[in-house]
Amino acid sequence: MSDILSTPHFETALARRAAPAGLGFAVREMTDRGMIDLRGLASDRKFMTAVKGVLGTDLPKAPRSAVAWGDIKVLWLSPDQWLVLCPRARAVALAAELTAALAGIHSQVTNVSDMRTVLRLEGANLRTTLAKGTSTDLHAAEVKPGFVKRLKFAEVGALINIVEDQIFELYVFRSQADYVWDFLIAIGGSAAELHLFGKQSPA
Repeated sequence: MSDILSTPHFETALARRAAPAGLGFAVREMTDRGMIDLRGLASDRKFMTAVKGVLGTDLPKAPRSAVAWGDIKVLWLSPDQWLVLCPRARAVALAAELTAALAGIHSQVTNVSDMRTVLRLEGANLRTTLAKGTSTDLHAAEVKPGFVKRLKFAEVGALINIVEDQIFELYVFRSQADYVWDFLIAIGGSAAELHLFGKQSPA
């Protein structure tokens, strides 16, 4: 058997998709994102100390928040769950380090790098455009850089992280990536442009 057939080949969910011209925002798949699901008790000092020893940063305790240190970023998912982000090539080793450091401590470490697709969205009108797909108020004061929330987007489960004021990252399950991509393309075209209620510029 040839090496081409015998060697495993990884391909991201949207490797064969490209955004068309004319969208109101830029969208691309983040192909180098490693993800580790981490569970434990924030009230357990041994757990928190062991994790900091590996990641170099404290886990965020505030709801819907994130912290970053070097090439590591941690998203708060719930009082006992976090999503650790890192370069994809580092995910296996980092998960192993966390598992070793947490031996004997009530916790769970799972490499979920293949579970989700990450879409990076950039544009000045993202909040209004994405409002077509969710009931979450993306114009609320709390929705600022660092904000993290699990939500329904286009009727599927998703996770959003506000990286900068005009840069969002949307996490969706890999099996739903094509559907969400098509939805974003549909709502991002000029024909679907939406403005908040108020005086509009003449056509």
